[in-house]
Amino acid sequence: MTSQKTKNETPQQFADQLDGEEVLLMFRKHPVVMRKGLVFGMFGPLVGVLPAAIWPTLGFGWFFGGLLGGVILGFLILFPYWINWYYSIYIITDQRFIQISQKGLFSKSFVDISLKQIQSLNYQIKGLQATLLGYGTILVQTYMGDLVIHEVHHPAKLYKQLITIMRDKGIEPEAITPAIDEEEAIDLEEEN
Repeated sequence: MTSQKTKNETPQQFADQLDGEEVLLMFRKHPVVMRKGLVFGMFGPLVGVLPAAIWPTLGFGWFFGGLLGGVILGFLILFPYWINWYYSIYIITDQRFIQISQKGLFSKSFVDISLKQIQSLNYQIKGLQATLLGYGTILVQTYMGDLVIHEVHHPAKLYKQLITIMRDKGIEPEAITPAIDEEEAIDLEEEN
């Protein structure tokens, strides 16, 4: 991220930052989101040494050359997963909640939600792997719909930080009434 001075002498921490907007929190998903790339990337060195393992008469030159080529292949396989993780970021400013998602090398999406539109915040840690590695899901409910952020590092700590920011800005999430079917509404009217 570049750091340029704006009119108010506030350093600009991301490209779409508004003048006078203060960044309060920035976070990424847990590195576990790269696990598929890591697993596939580990096959690179295996493929690299495979010719020397099948034909041992090729010698150590083929083994170490293949190992080096396989490590490079592994990094090339892992690289797009790392790009997606590193350039996908969540930013909380004093005015809005921003989600920047990198999809591949040439595609990026940008979601901007005003803090005043947030109705509710929830988090969930589900499963053994999530509990042991310390990641979970945060659900941001707004008037427009839900923003679900999967595989967030330390969701309980992040939840507390988000609630603190909202309360400091004077924003109290409203209670959400669950949607009721027409039949249930009729049953409720008959009971009264």
